[in-house]
Amino acid sequence: MIPILLGITVITFTVIHLAPGDPVETQTELNIKASAQARENLKKLYGLDQPLHVQYINWLKRFLRFDFGESFVDQRRVIDKIKERIPITLSINLISMMIIFIFAIPIGVFSAWRRNSLFDRITTVFVFAGFSMPHFWLALLLMILFGVELGWFPISGLQSIEIEDMSFFERLIDIARHLVLPVAVATTGGIAGLSRYSRSSMLEVLRQDYIRTARAKGLPEKTVIFRHGLRNALLPVVTILGLSVPGLIGGSVIFETIFAIPGMGQLYYSSAMARDYPVVMGMLVIIAVLTLLGNLIADITYALIDPRIKVGGERG
Repeated sequence: MIPILLGITVITFTVIHLAPGDPVETQTELNIKASAQARENLKKLYGLDQPLHVQYINWLKRFLRFDFGESFVDQRRVIDKIKERIPITLSINLISMMIIFIFAIPIGVFSAWRRNSLFDRITTVFVFAGFSMPHFWLALLLMILFGVELGWFPISGLQSIEIEDMSFFERLIDIARHLVLPVAVATTGGIAGLSRYSRSSMLEVLRQDYIRTARAKGLPEKTVIFRHGLRNALLPVVTILGLSVPGLIGGSVIFETIFAIPGMGQLYYSSAMARDYPVVMGMLVIIAVLTLLGNLIADITYALIDPRIKVGGERG
């Protein structure tokens, strides 16, 4: 994992520095009083006057001390800015992930069990619609319909202006109303993808010999499906669960930006637009670490719940 992480940091650091524009240009392009000397002083202050490999080595030294440096925009420590935003993004994405797994797995399993039924055909239509629907477009539609036309839910932020005058339960209701539309956007694609994945896995399991044997013994169909088939069908889903870990932090750029939610996604977008290299690098490294850990967790969990992998490892 360590060599892979280093490779990711090299590629990421190089790519963001090769992107058009730089922090000095972004900060001074609208200031007619900014002289060439002032721009040079800013470059020297940010260390951008040094060769790219020297900049990377300096960044890597700080990273090894768990120091992501300071933001080019407001000179605050990057780690402090990230700490402020993580709880918001983590909370929204945990809620979204719970909803995705609660709805997607039963839909996928029942679609496989009742293959080619009316339910299967209807869910297939909605699944492909969810796949093909861009999140930003869906977010705008929901904002127009439920926020502007019907006025049921707020369309921006996490809380109302008058929240200080509310009781505890009124505050909870207010925050929940603000979260309905963002969570709906965040879960649409996830439910579509995971339900289709669960359906394919369940169909594969239902073709196995031990399922035919269980049916031949006269076991009830529900026992065959939920006792013998479901556990094995959920094994591949563990991989999806592990790969969902980085999405808890980095999978919210679109809906946080559209709904003006002050989380990690909005911070990443604003930092990328401002060419705030330290913040962008800090967030990308966190996402890379979570991705590697997610893969590791998925592999370990898969081995723990699938006895065939243990046997194969012992024989090897």
